[in-house]
Amino acid sequence: MNPSRLGAGIAAIFAVMTLATARGQQTALTKIQEDVRGREAAFAKTMADRNLAAFMSFLSPEAVFVGAAQTSRGRQEIADAWKRYFDGPQAPFSWRPETVEVLESGTLALTSGPVFDPQGQRVGTFNSTWRRDADGVWRIVFDKGC
Repeated sequence: MNPSRLGAGIAAIFAVMTLATARGQQTALTKIQEDVRGREAAFAKTMADRNLAAFMSFLSPEAVFVGAAQTSRGRQEIADAWKRYFDGPQAPFSWRPETVEVLESGTLALTSGPVFDPQGQRVGTFNSTWRRDADGVWRIVFDKGC
């Protein structure tokens, strides 16, 4: 076999393998993004369902929520600060993920999207950082709302 043809053949095989690997990684990232999007949507549903205990289950024990007036640290402190939002029959606001980005390592993710008042008018934007914990569950480690 001609050495230049052999080299070209090896290069072609390498290119195909590289493309297949890249596509596989992109497929895996897309799957992870959808998992995180689903977690964010389920997290938002806890507000609509008026379920503070479920809300807390989405928080890392070391989570930090940065608010306009204060920063809350840890699951219980965050729950104490957010309890007022769960009082009453109607949620004071809602949110949904619009942007979801994930590190290639699949360990950290960012979600961001609109926040709505009870009439459905956009009033701000949230940003949350999610971490896949050792048990494989995505939990919020940082949150900054509007």
